[in-house]
Amino acid sequence: MTDNKITVERTIQAPTADVFDVLSNPERHVELDGSGFVKGDIGSNRIQQVGDVFTMDMTGPHMGGDYQTDNTVTGYSPNQLLAWQTAPAGQEPPGWQWVWELEAEGSEATKVRHTYDWSNVTDQDLLQKLSFPLVSQAQLEDTLTNLDQAVTGS
Repeated sequence: MTDNKITVERTIQAPTADVFDVLSNPERHVELDGSGFVKGDIGSNRIQQVGDVFTMDMTGPHMGGDYQTDNTVTGYSPNQLLAWQTAPAGQEPPGWQWVWELEAEGSEATKVRHTYDWSNVTDQDLLQKLSFPLVSQAQLEDTLTNLDQAVTGS
């Protein structure tokens, strides 16, 4: 962890294509979420390219309860990279992003690196209001555990 970024990683005993298949489907994100903020997907399509936007139903005291986010894909490389910036629905992203990096370890294992990065948030009022990080390292580790279970079924 740095002052404005948390990265966690683990090896999942599955091919990169299987891991990417789960990550690129916003409908699966609720089962992956280790923070408890994600409630569900709002009819989004599978992520296919930079510029795609998917909308999620969320909940959390930091936003006064239920809310929605628009997530704009900023990085996409099949079986290697997915990244998106998150913003309250209908607003421009204020600078934090989620990054998933996948690295094959042979044909049946994938090193997964997950980064929560708020280094581009410059709005001082927002930084004080939301008191980053909103998601802890332990919650990100839980997300990796959930991803492992979603991909491997164990």
